[in-house]
Amino acid sequence: MGTYKAFLIFFLNFLHLSIAKNLQENNTLSLSFPLTTTPLSQNSTLKSNYLFSSKAMTNNIPSLNYKSNFKYSMALILTLPIGTPPQDQQMVLDTGSQLSWIQCNKKLPKKTPPTTFDPSLSSSFSVLPCNHPLCKPRIPDFTLPTTCDQNRLCHYSYFYADGTLAEGNLVREKVTFPNSQTTPPLILGCATESRDAEGILGMNLGRYSFVSQAKVQKFSYCVPRKQGNKIMPSGTFYLGQNPNSHMFQYINLLTFPQSQRMPNMDPLAYTLGMVGIKIGGKKLNISEKVFRPDAGGSGQTMIDSGTQYTFLVEEAYAKVRDEVVRLAGPKLKKGYVFGESLDMCVDAINSVQAGQAIGDMTLEFENGVEILINKENVLDDVGGGVHCVGIGRSQSLGIASNIIGNFHQQNLWVEFDLSNKRVGFGKVECK
Repeated sequence: MGTYKAFLIFFLNFLHLSIAKNLQENNTLSLSFPLTTTPLSQNSTLKSNYLFSSKAMTNNIPSLNYKSNFKYSMALILTLPIGTPPQDQQMVLDTGSQLSWIQCNKKLPKKTPPTTFDPSLSSSFSVLPCNHPLCKPRIPDFTLPTTCDQNRLCHYSYFYADGTLAEGNLVREKVTFPNSQTTPPLILGCATESRDAEGILGMNLGRYSFVSQAKVQKFSYCVPRKQGNKIMPSGTFYLGQNPNSHMFQYINLLTFPQSQRMPNMDPLAYTLGMVGIKIGGKKLNISEKVFRPDAGGSGQTMIDSGTQYTFLVEEAYAKVRDEVVRLAGPKLKKGYVFGESLDMCVDAINSVQAGQAIGDMTLEFENGVEILINKENVLDDVGGGVHCVGIGRSQSLGIASNIIGNFHQQNLWVEFDLSNKRVGFGKVECK
């Protein structure tokens, strides 16, 4: 489930300059949750969330540790214990969005998902009234349209890029962990209308993301290698300290002064200093500039757990495609496009055979840090014996940024070290 909205970026910079304040960092939260994954529709490759900015929560939060496994196919879906007493809620782990929301579907029981949240069963649940600053900000928040409903409660409504509607009330609710460990009440969306069976756990740098409100200092995950379209292998997710972090290579997050926060830039994303791409050991002739934001913000390179595939701006994509065409030759399927995004595809019995036509791919970053993507993980099995390079044009999404999706994060520890403003990578056989 992707999380980027092309037209929201224009408003985002304006809002961030107007209302964002420095996030207070008090105590740390260290947790881990069970995760599963489920396939999404083809046109759900990259969904887009509205983002918003405001003050951070200031509650003191105790240090916690929690760890569990998850399964992976197209989206990482965690099970989070929401409310008092806790009700297990399935939520997509999304480092590219800010607003977290849960399913509070009020339809007939036969049509509601088994994990739908029932507010009446939680003693810690409360709704935001219309006079809450978030509902009526001094500066209108175009990225999260809010209105007063007939009950004088704060109502939000927005569409994802694929047309999915999610709307409901903004609420406060706790995350309740074992051994009586809880977060303070967090601001969430309580969706009463949504086509999806899961909610969203927003994990970006925004003021109202889960990590900001809960003051999480580190979180990490290991996406296992995809094994066809039916088998969902298991990986691991941590909130808090990862015992494997001693083996990670770190890249500092790129930060930008307010004067550089331009219309095409998402200042709340995890932006990396990417410098190049190698395919089959050959470094492609791509200027480093295409991986950096220009004067208008175009070219930003971000890492996103909520986007399935990798997307590149046209100058970088064209060089990648030229090399794939050269290597694959007549094996490349002409005129074939999967999911309106992937057009570098071959027929093959399996991913190993498909990968032999192209070889390994390496994403190069600052300080000599590299992400090696083994040849069998470069192409995705999209069904019917067809395998496609998991890279699309950013232009096909209506955006001007480079996005490293979860497909090219397989067999890799990815740690978001918020306290030190860096991202760590560690090669591993994820289990």
